[in-house]
This record gives sequence, structure tokens and C-alpha cells, in this order.
Amino acid sequence: MGTRGLADGAVLLLGGRSEIGLEVARRLAPGRVVILAARRSDELAAQRTEIVDAGASAVHTIEFDADDTASHPALLEKIAGEHGRIGIAVLAFGVLGDQRRAERDPAHAMAILHTDFVAQVSVLTSLANLLRAQGEGQVVVFSSVAGVRVRRANYVYGAAKSGLDGFASGLADALHGSGVQLLLVRPGFVIGRMTEGMSPAPFSSTPGEVAEAVVKGLRGGACRVWVPRILQPVFFAMRLLPQPVWRRMPR
Repeated sequence: MGTRGLADGAVLLLGGRSEIGLEVARRLAPGRVVILAARRSDELAAQRTEIVDAGASAVHTIEFDADDTASHPALLEKIAGEHGRIGIAVLAFGVLGDQRRAERDPAHAMAILHTDFVAQVSVLTSLANLLRAQGEGQVVVFSSVAGVRVRRANYVYGAAKSGLDGFASGLADALHGSGVQLLLVRPGFVIGRMTEGMSPAPFSSTPGEVAEAVVKGLRGGACRVWVPRILQPVFFAMRLLPQPVWRRMPR
């Protein structure tokens, strides 16, 4: 393990345009190789400059299609082969989707579930195999309070996050003792591009605040963090709300 609890090696950001992901990468960048993976990777010049300015020793961009699950194992092996061992991998890709459309259009509902759950499972399984083999590494997975108790107002997105939360929790236990740390992050409403035009929910946070909690969790060896922390007791209480009340809760 490197300095202050952070694994040695490159930082891999899967979702190279993500506001939260870039905030995390910027904090981890000084002195490290950073790989930004996203679709249309030739259009990541602004993001690359941001991470270079944060002190990265080198920044590389690579084409990554989260929905092309068959490509994940070979892509991760290629990254490790070309840029050295992966120290910290941050899974920051995903879609919010359109709940109203998803209720009418099965294909749209499936697309949300595929990106936010199935593709994440694919990447996580390949990453776990790779990091186990090297004997060390850290993985950041973004769940959401939307998956803690699924609400009628966004149940498709919430179902995907609920599945991801359960899978990542089990994988974290499976990785125990392997030298690989999986950090499961449960943010509430995050004010940013993904939620633009929506009214912020109580206890909202910013991408920077989420990133600070992530880095702190990595350094401290945490297995899960809530952002902000007050949401943990709040959602413990919300589990007890009667279903007729819960049904009317906004997203």
C-alpha cells in the first residue's frame, strides 16, 4: 500500500467525463499516471488538461464503451499492460434515464438497467480478477441512496442501484483478505450536470464533497461511505415509513 493508505499504481477513471469521477481523479492525480476511459475518447482534451494541471505525471485517454460488456476483460488487461498496474479504479459511468419513458418503453427501462447494473457487474468482475492477481488495489463503486429503499418516483434507476449495491457489498466481502479494497459510496442528491433542472433534495451534496468523502474513505480503508453522513441515520428511519407514505415520496 502506498502513502496514506492509497494503493500504488495508475488511477483508472471509467467514465472520463463524470463530474464526480474527475473530482476524485484530480485529488488522486499528483505524481500518478491517470487513465481517462470513455466513449469518444478523442474529445477528452479538456478533461485531460484538468488532470494534468492537478499534477498527474501522465494522463492517457482510452476508448471505453460501458455497454459493450464483452470488451471489458481485454480492455482492462490492455490498460494494465500499456500503463502499468492499476492502483485505484473508479467506476463513474452511468445514466439517470427518464422514469416516465421507462414506464412505457421496456427497451429504455432495460437500457438503464444494463448501463447502471449489468455493465457495472461486468467491469467489477473483471477488475476483481485483475486486482486479485496483482495482490493489491482499490475500487470505488457509486451506489446511491435511491437504491437503499426504492421509491416509486424513480424505481427503474433505483432498482439498478439497489442491484449494484447488493452486488458490490457481496464482492467487497469476497475480496476481504485479498489485498483489494472495494469502497461502496452512497451519495444522496448530487447537484451537477446529471441532475440539472431538478430541484435539489434535502441533504444534497456537490461533486467535490462526494470526492472528498471518497478519498477520505480510501485512505481510511473504509468499505462504505454515505455522502453526506447524516443520510445513513435518515435512511435507517425511512426504512420504517409505512408503504402508503413511502409511495408518495419524491425522487
